[in-house]
Amino acid sequence: MEVYMSSTSPGSYSCRRFLLFLLILLLFMITNSHISLASAATTSSNQTYKTYIKTTCNSTLYPKVCYNSLSSYASEIKTDPLKLCNTALEVALEAAQNTSSTLSKISEQTGLLSTEAAVIEDCIDNVKDSIYELQDSQNAMGQLGGSNVEFQIDSVKTWVSAAITDENTCLDGLDETKVNTTVKKKISESILNLSMMTSNALALINTLKF
Repeated sequence: MEVYMSSTSPGSYSCRRFLLFLLILLLFMITNSHISLASAATTSSNQTYKTYIKTTCNSTLYPKVCYNSLSSYASEIKTDPLKLCNTALEVALEAAQNTSSTLSKISEQTGLLSTEAAVIEDCIDNVKDSIYELQDSQNAMGQLGGSNVEFQIDSVKTWVSAAITDENTCLDGLDETKVNTTVKKKISESILNLSMMTSNALALINTLKF
């Protein structure tokens, strides 16, 4: 009876296993290196975009508020002035909608004096007008083009300016009417935040060049 022995010795088998291990390790290191480089590139790009937003926000009256409200959208805005302005309008519109909701809840409180209820109702109307004007400005920004771009931009500025006027009208009404301190504080804080967002949007639009 003949017995056939494998031509592969234990030593060569161990060598192959070691080489396979080295190959797997090398592939892992290459893959990990690519991931690290991609991550570093993304981080670098995001930092560039945030720097752009911060620099442009310096042209506004409230640069810190501007940067804090827009920096989270850096990867979408990149260094595109139009996207920056559209995002600023979107943030202002969201603030207006939140303010409208806050005012509606305050108006439903019991125990309000008739003068307080009246000034709050006026504020609600003013903020609703602000919402419409910000929406009009957004729509116009989305349709920019042709030979009359400057006229279109002027129209956008007019609507945003009108929104600011409406917001300030609400604040003027609060100052001219005796309102419960707590109620007045809630309304004033909400309107002031909205006013800063809208002001910043207008300032950024003013930086556009065509």
